[in-house]
Amino acid sequence: MKLETKYHGILNYEEDDIITFAKGLPGLQDLKKFILVDFEENPIFKILHSVEDEEVGLVTVSPFDFINEYEFELKDSIVERLTIKDSNEILVLNTVTLSSKVENITTNLKAPIIINTKSKLGEQIIIDNEKYMIKHPLLRSE
Repeated sequence: MKLETKYHGILNYEEDDIITFAKGLPGLQDLKKFILVDFEENPIFKILHSVEDEEVGLVTVSPFDFINEYEFELKDSIVERLTIKDSNEILVLNTVTLSSKVENITTNLKAPIIINTKSKLGEQIIIDNEKYMIKHPLLRSE
Protein backbone atom coordinates (compact mmCIF):
# COMPACT_ATOMS: atom_id res chain seq x y z
CA MET A 1 0.00 0.00 0.00
CA LYS A 2 1.05 3.59 -0.52
CA LEU A 3 0.49 6.55 1.75
CA GLU A 4 1.03 9.96 0.17
CA THR A 5 2.10 12.17 3.06
CA LYS A 6 2.32 15.92 3.24
CA TYR A 7 5.86 16.11 4.64
CA HIS A 8 7.54 12.74 4.05
CA GLY A 9 6.60 11.88 0.47
CA ILE A 10 5.13 8.54 -0.48
CA LEU A 11 5.47 5.83 2.16
CA ASN A 12 5.09 2.19 1.18
CA TYR A 13 3.72 -0.21 3.76
CA GLU A 14 1.95 -3.52 4.19
CA GLU A 15 -1.21 -4.20 6.21
CA ASP A 16 0.84 -6.00 8.87
CA ASP A 17 3.02 -2.87 9.35
CA ILE A 18 0.09 -1.00 10.91
CA ILE A 19 0.38 -0.35 14.64
CA THR A 20 -2.97 0.13 16.38
CA PHE A 21 -3.33 2.60 19.24
CA ALA A 22 -6.73 1.74 20.75
CA LYS A 23 -6.81 5.05 22.68
CA GLY A 24 -5.12 7.06 19.96
CA LEU A 25 -2.33 9.36 21.12
CA PRO A 26 -2.72 12.43 23.36
CA GLY A 27 -4.04 15.21 21.17
CA LEU A 28 -4.69 12.71 18.36
CA GLN A 29 -7.33 10.51 19.98
CA ASP A 30 -9.25 10.07 16.71
CA LEU A 31 -6.23 8.54 14.95
CA LYS A 32 -5.72 4.88 15.80
CA LYS A 33 -3.56 3.42 13.01
CA PHE A 34 0.08 4.31 12.42
CA ILE A 35 3.13 2.96 10.64
CA LEU A 36 6.73 3.33 11.73
CA VAL A 37 9.21 4.32 9.01
CA ASP A 38 12.87 5.23 8.99
CA PHE A 39 13.77 8.89 8.73
CA GLU A 40 15.85 8.85 5.54
CA GLU A 41 18.21 11.66 6.53
CA ASN A 42 19.14 10.03 9.86
CA PRO A 43 18.30 6.40 10.70
CA ILE A 44 18.39 7.07 14.46
CA PHE A 45 15.07 8.86 14.01
CA LYS A 46 11.84 7.17 12.97
CA ILE A 47 8.54 8.66 11.83
CA LEU A 48 5.39 7.36 13.50
CA HIS A 49 2.95 8.27 10.73
CA SER A 50 -0.82 8.10 10.76
CA VAL A 51 -2.32 6.10 7.90
CA GLU A 52 -5.62 7.91 8.55
CA ASP A 53 -4.29 11.48 8.17
CA GLU A 54 -1.55 12.23 5.62
CA GLU A 55 -0.50 15.35 7.57
CA VAL A 56 0.25 13.64 10.90
CA GLY A 57 3.70 12.17 11.39
CA LEU A 58 5.64 12.28 14.64
CA VAL A 59 9.43 12.24 14.74
CA THR A 60 10.54 9.69 17.33
CA VAL A 61 13.74 8.26 18.74
CA SER A 62 14.66 5.38 20.99
CA PRO A 63 15.63 6.88 24.36
CA PHE A 64 18.23 4.16 24.84
CA ASP A 65 20.32 5.60 21.99
CA PHE A 66 20.86 8.77 24.05
CA ILE A 67 20.18 8.12 27.74
CA ASN A 68 21.77 5.12 29.41
CA GLU A 69 19.88 5.41 32.70
CA TYR A 70 16.36 5.71 31.24
CA GLU A 71 14.13 3.17 32.94
CA PHE A 72 10.58 2.68 34.13
CA GLU A 73 8.19 -0.13 34.94
CA LEU A 74 5.21 -1.01 32.80
CA LYS A 75 2.02 -1.47 34.79
CA ASP A 76 0.36 -4.86 34.49
CA SER A 77 -2.67 -3.25 32.88
CA ILE A 78 -0.51 -1.90 30.02
CA VAL A 79 1.25 -5.26 29.59
CA GLU A 80 -2.20 -6.88 29.30
CA ARG A 81 -3.65 -4.26 26.91
CA LEU A 82 -0.64 -4.56 24.62
CA THR A 83 -0.56 -8.37 25.00
CA ILE A 84 3.14 -8.31 25.89
CA LYS A 85 4.47 -11.80 26.56
CA ASP A 86 8.20 -11.12 26.42
CA SER A 87 10.38 -8.03 26.93
CA ASN A 88 11.89 -8.60 23.47
CA GLU A 89 8.52 -7.60 21.98
CA ILE A 90 8.71 -4.09 23.44
CA LEU A 91 9.81 -1.05 21.46
CA VAL A 92 10.07 2.23 23.40
CA LEU A 93 10.04 5.51 21.50
CA ASN A 94 9.93 9.14 22.56
CA THR A 95 8.60 12.00 20.46
CA VAL A 96 11.10 14.60 19.31
CA THR A 97 10.63 18.34 18.90
CA LEU A 98 12.91 19.48 16.09
CA SER A 99 14.63 22.83 15.78
CA SER A 100 16.94 24.45 13.25
CA LYS A 101 19.43 24.76 16.12
CA VAL A 102 20.69 21.32 17.15
CA GLU A 103 21.03 22.40 20.78
CA ASN A 104 17.28 23.16 20.90
CA ILE A 105 16.13 19.68 19.81
CA THR A 106 14.26 18.00 22.66
CA THR A 107 12.65 14.66 23.39
CA ASN A 108 9.71 13.86 25.64
CA LEU A 109 10.99 11.42 28.27
CA LYS A 110 7.86 11.87 30.42
CA ALA A 111 5.52 10.20 27.93
CA PRO A 112 7.12 7.29 26.07
CA ILE A 113 5.30 5.42 23.33
CA ILE A 114 5.24 1.68 24.01
CA ILE A 115 4.79 -0.65 21.03
CA ASN A 116 4.43 -4.41 21.05
CA THR A 117 6.32 -5.26 17.86
CA LYS A 118 4.68 -8.70 17.67
CA SER A 119 1.00 -7.84 18.19
CA LYS A 120 1.38 -4.35 16.61
CA LEU A 121 -0.41 -2.69 19.52
CA GLY A 122 0.78 0.60 21.00
CA GLU A 123 0.05 3.09 23.74
CA GLN A 124 1.59 6.30 25.01
CA ILE A 125 2.02 6.33 28.77
CA ILE A 126 2.96 8.92 31.37
CA ILE A 127 5.86 8.14 33.68
CA ASP A 128 5.47 9.35 37.26
CA ASN A 129 9.11 10.28 37.77
CA GLU A 130 10.28 13.85 38.38
CA LYS A 131 13.65 13.33 36.67
CA TYR A 132 12.06 12.77 33.24
CA MET A 133 11.07 15.97 31.46
CA ILE A 134 8.69 16.71 28.61
CA LYS A 135 11.39 18.78 26.91
CA HIS A 136 14.63 16.94 27.65
CA PRO A 137 17.57 18.17 25.50
CA LEU A 138 18.38 15.40 23.05
CA LEU A 139 22.02 16.36 22.85
CA ARG A 140 23.97 17.63 25.82
CA SER A 141 26.41 20.47 25.19
CA GLU A 142 29.91 19.77 26.39
